[in-house]
Amino acid sequence: MALPGSLRRQPANRGLVSHCTHHHIVVFLLTFFSYSLLHASRKTFSNVKVSISSQWTPYCLNSTAPELRPYELWNSSHLFPNAEEATLFLGTLDTIFLFSYAVGLFVSGIVVYRLNLRWVLSFGMCSSALVVFFFGTLTEWLHFYNKWFYCCLWVVNGLLQSTGWPCVVAVMGNWFGKAGRGFVFGLWSACASVGNILGAFLASCVLRYGYEYAFLVTASVQFAGGVIVFFGLLTSPKEVGLPELGADEDDGVEEDANRPLMDDDDADDDDQNYCIQATDADNQPKAIGFFQACCLPGVVLYSLAYACLKLVNYSFFFWLPFYLSNNFGWKEAEADQLSIWYDVGGIIGGTIQGLISDVLQKRAPVLAISLLLAVGSLFGYSRSPNSKPINAVIMAITGFFIGGPSNMISSAISADLGRQDLVRGSSEALATVTGIVDGTGSIGAAVGQYLVSLIQENLGWMWVFYFFILMTSSTILFISPLIVREVKLLLHERRLRMLAE
Repeated sequence: MALPGSLRRQPANRGLVSHCTHHHIVVFLLTFFSYSLLHASRKTFSNVKVSISSQWTPYCLNSTAPELRPYELWNSSHLFPNAEEATLFLGTLDTIFLFSYAVGLFVSGIVVYRLNLRWVLSFGMCSSALVVFFFGTLTEWLHFYNKWFYCCLWVVNGLLQSTGWPCVVAVMGNWFGKAGRGFVFGLWSACASVGNILGAFLASCVLRYGYEYAFLVTASVQFAGGVIVFFGLLTSPKEVGLPELGADEDDGVEEDANRPLMDDDDADDDDQNYCIQATDADNQPKAIGFFQACCLPGVVLYSLAYACLKLVNYSFFFWLPFYLSNNFGWKEAEADQLSIWYDVGGIIGGTIQGLISDVLQKRAPVLAISLLLAVGSLFGYSRSPNSKPINAVIMAITGFFIGGPSNMISSAISADLGRQDLVRGSSEALATVTGIVDGTGSIGAAVGQYLVSLIQENLGWMWVFYFFILMTSSTILFISPLIVREVKLLLHERRLRMLAE
């Protein structure tokens, strides 16, 4: 009798993981740094908001700028009468980017698999780099300032950047089998945070020459990365004569759905493309539709929970350097470098909390404890003194308790929903469910960026942190059914162990 397909392919998968070739290493590094460069270019915009706001407002309103004559000539670049309106528009640009990015994710997750992954990824990186160059560098060199032009460019940038995540996930899935994917993707998921750190470093190095050079450097590095990807990336092992990873059947899908293989922020944002390998059509259950997936128990609540948490995490991503400069009066380059500690905390938090959840085999209790501590860390950070070392420590702690759950929650939600009978065995159905969760998260983050600028303008930064505390508490509230269920399971298992002794 013939063995099931998944059992026949297991030795090959294990062999590819345990005997990694240099091709695997190259693919890992190229996909890692390609997505890091995409995040680096996003981070540049948040790192230079203070300089952009100063450039878009009249010099007479900037205490740090000299008063130059004639007035009409030196103030021809201003778009807004004051810094408050400029800040509000910067928040609007963040919202526009995230909305277009969320829409692009749903579209890209379907389209990219029908095209050459290397071409799509390279095209997205190079085209996005050109848009960033036009937005931040060319407009400043030409002294061309137009709000509608900026909005259009940022819509296009969001759509182009959305091609990155589906491509890198698909390529990684083609090279690394399920047997070792948990460990491999655990390391690989730090690419977004590394990109944030890289973007902050590049921007701070050249910001003293003008914010346009920060855009120029990151866009150039990203464009060069896209060229390297085009000529160097292998999208599948069969391109070099290695055996191709086979598709797993129902039990393999359930195994992947019950462990956090794809922890990422930004990505954050982005686990809708979890299904990255084709499956046997004869054995694959029919995928459920979009509205059917929405009607599954818990999908709406879990989507709202992720929207709340991603709102907080992306607000730190977009506004932290601006807050440090605006609230403490620190130099923008120093604020950029200091903001790195939030991403460092997120990397450490995601790794440690992921390991703990693997040991417990339960994610929700770890999330609950971390989010409760995140409320306290947010309150503490809102009252951080004007001291860079103390601020960096509290910032890293805040990143640990917010960035960690943000990396885990999408996988935890997918794991819980993957246990339901209706989606078990259907990787397309699981991808649809996670797509709804992550798409809703991106929409929540998009709305949040506008709300942050609005609250800051009318009420001040303290109320922004109160808003973050409210959103983090709402995350706990929405996932409370999952928390209660898994805590009961832990208590039940503990009673069984005590009885066995």
